[in-house]
Amino acid sequence: MGFTTFGLSDRILQGVQATGYTVPTPIQQLAIQPAVQGRDVIGTAQTGTGKTAAFVLPMLHRLGLHTAANQRHPRALVLTPTRELAHQVHDAVNVYGKFLTLRSGTIYGGVGMGPQISLLRRGVDVIIATPGRLLDHMQRKTIDLSGIQMLVLDEADRMLAMGFIQDVRAIVAALPARRQTMLFSATFSKEINALAAGILRNPHRAQTGRQEEPIAAITQSFYITPSSAKTDLLFHVLEAEKMESVLIFARTKHGADKLAKRLERKGIRTAVIHSNRSQPQRLSALEGFRRGTYRVLVATDIAARGIDVDGISHVINYDIPRDAEDYLHRIGRTGRAGLAGDAITFVTGEDREMLRRIERFTGKRATLQSYPGFTAPQVPQVDPSETIRHTRQPAHLRSRPSNGKRRFSGNGKKRGFAFGVKKKRSAKMETFSSDRAWENR
Repeated sequence: MGFTTFGLSDRILQGVQATGYTVPTPIQQLAIQPAVQGRDVIGTAQTGTGKTAAFVLPMLHRLGLHTAANQRHPRALVLTPTRELAHQVHDAVNVYGKFLTLRSGTIYGGVGMGPQISLLRRGVDVIIATPGRLLDHMQRKTIDLSGIQMLVLDEADRMLAMGFIQDVRAIVAALPARRQTMLFSATFSKEINALAAGILRNPHRAQTGRQEEPIAAITQSFYITPSSAKTDLLFHVLEAEKMESVLIFARTKHGADKLAKRLERKGIRTAVIHSNRSQPQRLSALEGFRRGTYRVLVATDIAARGIDVDGISHVINYDIPRDAEDYLHRIGRTGRAGLAGDAITFVTGEDREMLRRIERFTGKRATLQSYPGFTAPQVPQVDPSETIRHTRQPAHLRSRPSNGKRRFSGNGKKRGFAFGVKKKRSAKMETFSSDRAWENR
């Protein structure tokens, strides 16, 4: 069975073909055609089974059939529990809808309202939003949902677990009664079934696989290492274990580039993706990784959103993520579609607090261990007396040869002011460096 059997428009099929996908996953086989026909759908599928395309493709197909009556009112609404998932859905809309003239945008908290209000004023066809921020816009009357024809609840079980269920009910109550609704969830509790019963009409049920936690199929390992030995440990791990397809996460763009170059010098075929790479470069890297041309793909968190590659045997957190939720997003790239997977995380002394947050978020205790057979290279010790003897005194403390006077003359207050200015500038520079590191993710 191929995508051509679902009744999708030619322009949607072009978008699918551009990604290189030819065989639909089980959830796509069960959900797409009924959704194309306009039926409400309940989908049960784990992350990594092609769930996003199962609702994005029919949504784009139906939107593409007709021109919007009002160019400024959104026609489709996708609710997600997190902004990371909102970005992932938005990426899928852009990829699969590249041959359409539809407009889409994301709305989530943690950022200013201004750009989002401007986006809504310009007009969009598809809005991907988190419940809390969407309610804010509704209360401010900066969004008009009277034209919504389709509603998708993605990862409804997570929205319930995060306390969004009342927000979701309030949003649904404000939507037109005549609409198509799709609800996707990894598990179905009594609460989710009650929600579905209240918002869907005679839904088609598309259920695949076992309803268990996605991370149950992933073996998680945590290895303690000095920061200076992380690259050596990575080389050792790659040589010691049979890793067919490895996704490595680095924290910054510069770090990803640097690591990829070192792996290439070791003879390991490596591709890299981050936000500085053009779209053709990213697609080429992903295609090479998917085909096995590259054994390793190094990525940053932002660039990795929307990666949909089956058969990744290992995920290695070379740099521990800054957010516990990102940890789950990272390791969820392996152990997909019923396959087993391995996730390895390098932990330095500075990473202990982040590791505790990950433990609390996942509900699983992390066992720190040394990697078998690996000994961190010894850092050469420097004799402190040699350092002192060969360190040149800073210029501002040296005496002038001509008159023997110090560089800074005058009273102590003036000297203190001079040093104070320098200290203030240093603090400003440190803040800038920290911000830049965050932007480079």
